Amino acid sequence: MGESLAQGATTATRREMPADEPTDDPRIRFEHFVATRATGLRRTAYLLTQDSHLADDLTQTALAKAWPAWSRIHTSPDAYVRTVMVHTYQQWWRRKWNGETPTQDLPEWARDEPDADLVHEVRGALARLPRRQRAVIVLRFYEDLTEVETARLLECSVGTVKSQTSKALAKLRIDPAFADDDSDDEGTRR
Repeated sequence: MGESLAQGATTATRREMPADEPTDDPRIRFEHFVATRATGLRRTAYLLTQDSHLADDLTQTALAKAWPAWSRIHTSPDAYVRTVMVHTYQQWWRRKWNGETPTQDLPEWARDEPDADLVHEVRGALARLPRRQRAVIVLRFYEDLTEVETARLLECSVGTVKSQTSKALAKLRIDPAFADDDSDDEGTRR
């Protein structure tokens, strides 16, 4: 397998521009080079990186770096681009941050995750609100927008935002999902 890759690479590097192709326009020469050599360059990039996505990135980066000098490259554009590719790969490797260490233990969360039942109850209570009131509550309290920003988004007045917020909060206070057993507590206190 290695011999066939090497043979493919050497025969590919010997390709030259067709005689009918204009050689004085660097843009056309570059487009022709990319069209004919991209597969071989990507293969080289893959062999360097061992990752198909990084190989695509490396190929594109090498071509992007070669483009500004393309008008000066006449003799061996393939060798030039491959050199740029190898140098770029070396820079990536040198800059690679090795401070990350894989571990089996996950770090502690900075905050406690909300109770799944409570999240479900809050979503249910929001779903029971009329659409406009739900929108006001979500924008004001979940998205933390001001009354003015909420009014602008909903295309209504600030007064409407205030009244809808008040009505929505009143409905949420009496929603069965949030009903406390206060009556039992009050009865036991007496």
